Amino acid sequence: MISVYDQGPPPPCPTPFNMAAHVLGRADEMPEKIALSVLAAEDWTYHALKAAVLGTATGLLRTGAVPGNRVLMRLGNTVDFPLAYLGALAAGLVPVPTASALTEREVAPMIATVNPVVILHDPDVACPPDLRIVALDDLRAMRSLPPADFHMADPERAGYIIYTSGTAGSPRAVVHAHRAIWARQMMFDGWYGLHQEDRVLHAGAFNWTYTLGTGLMDPWTMGATALIPAAGTPATDLPDLIAGHRATIFAAAPGVYRQLLNQPDLPAMPDLRHGLSAGEKLPPAVHARWEAATGTTVFEAYGMSECSTFISASPSHPAAPAVLGRPQQGRRIALLGEDGPVPLSHEGTIAVHRSDPGLMLGYLNAPDETAAKMQGEWFLTGDQGSMDAGHQITYLGRNDDMMNAGGFRVSPVEVESCLARFDGITSVGAAEVSVKQDVSVIAAFYTAAVPLDEEALRRYAEANLARYKQPRLYIHLPALPMGANGKLLRRALRQQFEAPL
Repeated sequence: MISVYDQGPPPPCPTPFNMAAHVLGRADEMPEKIALSVLAAEDWTYHALKAAVLGTATGLLRTGAVPGNRVLMRLGNTVDFPLAYLGALAAGLVPVPTASALTEREVAPMIATVNPVVILHDPDVACPPDLRIVALDDLRAMRSLPPADFHMADPERAGYIIYTSGTAGSPRAVVHAHRAIWARQMMFDGWYGLHQEDRVLHAGAFNWTYTLGTGLMDPWTMGATALIPAAGTPATDLPDLIAGHRATIFAAAPGVYRQLLNQPDLPAMPDLRHGLSAGEKLPPAVHARWEAATGTTVFEAYGMSECSTFISASPSHPAAPAVLGRPQQGRRIALLGEDGPVPLSHEGTIAVHRSDPGLMLGYLNAPDETAAKMQGEWFLTGDQGSMDAGHQITYLGRNDDMMNAGGFRVSPVEVESCLARFDGITSVGAAEVSVKQDVSVIAAFYTAAVPLDEEALRRYAEANLARYKQPRLYIHLPALPMGANGKLLRRALRQQFEAPL
């Protein structure tokens, strides 16, 4: 038998279609129900949420933008982020959310590539000066405008663009269709076990795509209540918030689970059914500690910017801690070798069939790069795994050197290209290294005539790289390991560092 999962396609996406209309499709049925609670700060009913979204859509159109135009989002960890995102989608505009941690140097090429018609800007978020900027106060004032109509059209049209770092070093703009939200219903049973009565507490910031999807869009599509901690809430406060606000599902990155468990006693959380984790593999030891402390389990999911999450464990299909889970119902997933699907239990590249409604349209202005990710009818993720007879998939690592920082994938080439400009560095390599059990960080290995001032290196990285991309270790070496073809061996850097551990 070969490593292919195909249990039939999901129902076709309706046409005409609008992503924001789909997310808010139940708002009129339950106008007074709380759709969003920013804990200890503010509550939003479904009626208020829909009105603010459609008012924002009107305001964005009044700037002169027309359907199909792009809107760059430089907004912080506030409710402004999802309101602007859905408002742009409702109007038929193409929102481009970006991480608030990015520096002006990192944002400038994004603006040049995307060429947005407007830039939504929170003054506390770095952004190069630009005549197209819409200030935060003006954006907020749009909420009270008369509602726009949802722009209903082809579900295959561009809906939104998100950025991901690529192995070549420069961030890649990933274009998704409006239909991408239609694919997410496969997660409701395949990962979340989500119901309309649920109260989903997501520990992430508003402006993180994991929060945007799992913490907001999906609960709202179901008619559930989203709970988001106020900005600056420490992880150690989350158990009390889960208990006090009667959260039934908790979602976070593995690092948050680790921090949350670093306290002697956790309060009882009687309404909590289970946790969700994504972004990187949850260490089995952390998983076991959570189960022992709470009496609930954590269901993990695997995905990527190009296709969100499509392999997961769930209440109806739990998985062993070492296993990713199984493809969600409606997906078509394969493990590929050079000649196609590999036999069961053999290592192959995890691949998604091009018919998946959640798969990207492509990389913006990069048709050759998009084509390079395809093998026939399959999109190659770049991750290795194996599939058993029950279609459970075990993750076996990446076939490149991508790093993971708190759930964000980071290209070593991007970090290296930045540090190579620092005066005195003659060569540099970046790698993710383990510093203790279940804890890894980004390390920069460099050559120079003498060891350089580490504080100066840190200040330089802070000025030029988003925080999650900044190395935590700087290690001076006499030479970097190179292959016979002169290529830097990043895995050798990692292995050399971790050998004494």
